[in-house]
Amino acid sequence: MNIASVRRPIIPPAPPRAPDEMSFFARVAVIRRNMIATWGQRAYEEDVIKGRFFFRNSFILNQPDAIRHVLLSNYENYTRTPAGIRVLRPVLGDGLLIAEGHSWTFQRRTLAPAFTPRATANLVPHMTAVLDETIAKLDARAGEDIDLREVMQRMTLEIAGRTMFSFGMERHGATLRNFIMEYAARLGRPYFLDMLLPVSWPSPMDFARARFRKRWTEFVAMLIAERRAMGKKDGAPPRDLFDLMDAARDPETGMGFSDEQLVDEVATMILAGHETTATALFWALYLLALDPETQEEVASETRGEHLDSMTDIDRQKFARAVIEETMRLYPPAFLVARAARDKDNAAGVEIAKGDIIMIAPWLLHRHEKLWDQPNAFIPKRFLSNEAPDRFAYLPFGAGPRVCIGAPFAQAESVLALARLIGAFRVELADPSNPVIPLGVVTTQPDHSPMFRITRR
Repeated sequence: MNIASVRRPIIPPAPPRAPDEMSFFARVAVIRRNMIATWGQRAYEEDVIKGRFFFRNSFILNQPDAIRHVLLSNYENYTRTPAGIRVLRPVLGDGLLIAEGHSWTFQRRTLAPAFTPRATANLVPHMTAVLDETIAKLDARAGEDIDLREVMQRMTLEIAGRTMFSFGMERHGATLRNFIMEYAARLGRPYFLDMLLPVSWPSPMDFARARFRKRWTEFVAMLIAERRAMGKKDGAPPRDLFDLMDAARDPETGMGFSDEQLVDEVATMILAGHETTATALFWALYLLALDPETQEEVASETRGEHLDSMTDIDRQKFARAVIEETMRLYPPAFLVARAARDKDNAAGVEIAKGDIIMIAPWLLHRHEKLWDQPNAFIPKRFLSNEAPDRFAYLPFGAGPRVCIGAPFAQAESVLALARLIGAFRVELADPSNPVIPLGVVTTQPDHSPMFRITRR
């Protein structure tokens, strides 16, 4: 895409690119700290990078036709890698995000009605109520140094709680955040044996993950029990996602979710929904703090808007472009890794059974063949009539396994950014200390910078 720019755009921070040659053990060590830092310049220039990893061929695919084949045309041939299953299953169980085969088909069909645009529109009042409270709290702290990353995490967790259960997270939010931080700090990182052993052989960390899972599922089951105790009037419309999920039935079999399945689905929606949205909003605020002119354009668009319905959200074209550009530069899901069930040919790439396929939105979104000024922050590229190739821009994945909550996450992100920037001017307390992205489960900042806000 060719982008004309009147002024020189900012180039936000990124890790230095890895040397062309890196030893196996050096690569394993870097993977645990920051997967993004394992990729060298070739990965940003070439269509396919072939390598060897743990005695298997691996391919990084940057070619949209090959990606279309893997994620759409022949998606059933590709499953999650053993390391991916080990890392995700303790927190997500057999929920939609990591289910395979008939289980995934059943879950997807059953959940689909809960995530239609109409269902999302009915949840916007929950979002606006939390935003009103967040803005009021921030207003009281104007002029102070504020950790906006923590504020975004608390805000999106509160939105997740209210849209899921119709109750706030005052009593349970700290416990939920502690679970997430505990897992991300140690158990959510792949270790050497996690990548080497087949899933059927427990790695040493799997025992700690199993203990975590027992406590975690008991906590989620307690939240569900508390919500069920609130009841629902017969004939009343659904008031939250839990009502929709609890009543959901597979249109082909008429089956609903068991209590155990519902725990995994609720855990998946809360975790995937709040953490990735909080991450995207943090990076958007950081980018706008680095680029005051673009920030003023967002504020100008929101001036005079009420922003309390899907119609209002849809009018925020520039705020949406900022979110889209943020997720291009800092995609919350920076890597999709798959293992081939059988041999295949993906747009000329010969793939053998067991080969590892890596589709990295981090690389794809910064690839020099696919984007003009790929490392620059230019939201206006998403206002162009020339849309990016569907398989060159993957903030929510693509194909049948595209993120089911994408419309919800997009509405929440655009609404939150527009409301926050419409209310406050955002600056960095110390702009001289760049924030470097870390690829660990999601694209996280290496530290939480302090921001200063002033009322507009």
